[in-house]
Amino acid sequence: MDFSSFNFHESLAESIASSGYKKATLIQEKAIPVIMDGKDIIASAQTGTGKTAAFLLPILHKLMSEEHTDSEVHALIMVPTRELAIQISSHLDGLTYFSSISSIAIYGGGDGGSFVREKQALSTGVDIVVATPGKLISHLNMGYVKMKELKYLILDEADRMLDMGFHDDIMKIISFLPVKRQTLMFSATMPPRILQLAKSILHEPVEVSVALSKPPETIKQQAYIVYDTQKIPIIQHILAEKEYKSVLIFCSKKQTVKQLAAQLQRMKYNAKDIQSDLDQSQREDVLLEFSSKRLPILIATDILSRGIHIDNIELVINYDVPSDGEDYVHRIGRTARAETKGAAITFVNNEDQHKFQRIEKLIGKIVDKVELPAALGKGPAYEVSSSRNRGHKKDMPKPNGNKPRPQAPPAAPRPAGGIKIEKRAQ
Repeated sequence: MDFSSFNFHESLAESIASSGYKKATLIQEKAIPVIMDGKDIIASAQTGTGKTAAFLLPILHKLMSEEHTDSEVHALIMVPTRELAIQISSHLDGLTYFSSISSIAIYGGGDGGSFVREKQALSTGVDIVVATPGKLISHLNMGYVKMKELKYLILDEADRMLDMGFHDDIMKIISFLPVKRQTLMFSATMPPRILQLAKSILHEPVEVSVALSKPPETIKQQAYIVYDTQKIPIIQHILAEKEYKSVLIFCSKKQTVKQLAAQLQRMKYNAKDIQSDLDQSQREDVLLEFSSKRLPILIATDILSRGIHIDNIELVINYDVPSDGEDYVHRIGRTARAETKGAAITFVNNEDQHKFQRIEKLIGKIVDKVELPAALGKGPAYEVSSSRNRGHKKDMPKPNGNKPRPQAPPAAPRPAGGIKIEKRAQ
């Protein structure tokens, strides 16, 4: 569908043309007419599907077409991180270039000057506010934020905000808003807690869903079948083989993230972790170090698997297999962005083999199983389930025959040779 089909306000249409947009994506085709019609919406779409424009374009059209006062906030976009706030704000700058629509991004980590600018905008009026919950609450608590005439509330990356512990903050912010408003919720996944939140804050929402995209072919996917005790030696082996400037390691549990970061730091790797126990400013500082390539190794939970917009991440390592196949797609999708190539390596232990086979079924691809380096000893046998084997016999990796499974992993010495990746000063 061409964007001209939506009959946007002429100033918005001019900005769209100047930006080079021509064809709407699937989520835009589905969501924009619903939003233009004034209905609440709960939309499921992953990063990279064009969801930001799916809510920005119809809201901008409405603000440009309606009469409204200049002394109030009219639209609020809540996001989980500073980086996403900056990204959406930049997108807004381009789309409002030919109009008088005003906007401001409000997030933690700024100086006194930024706080003064934020206070002025919130107290004197601005059309659109893009904000992280914690920083916005700081302003709301002071009593000068003018949101009595707010018409539009957008929650972007809603599932991620809940992962980061923002539920109470979201509900507190909503308590300051008019009950009569149009509310839009966008989320990469739809777990029960998201549906519960939607039920509490949306009015008769229209549900829109875009199927999960498969990982791009530019990602080289591999897996090691391992014992847990072999995972860190394999990381050492991987980092010794090639000099990486940007490695992102995902763990499913917060405690595992902390422990792995501490272990790598003891080995003198320049590595840090990012997880929900860090406050927002700490997370933002670590993410800034990683995005600027000053930090070569970042260990994270799945709060970072969606919504991170950093190009040139060379390698993603799944320290363990995610329980959800969608999380696998989001995790490895952090590499091979902006039409570049990337690599994704997954460590699969005995307990995770069935989960990994479900992921292979979801993505429609048998991931290459890499043989362990001889110095690390043998890993466990890889058991291909009979249900998975049917219909994929030609592509299935062969299990280790009828050989007995080792009772315990052999000792795995540290690989010889220097580690090429940047190290922390000793």
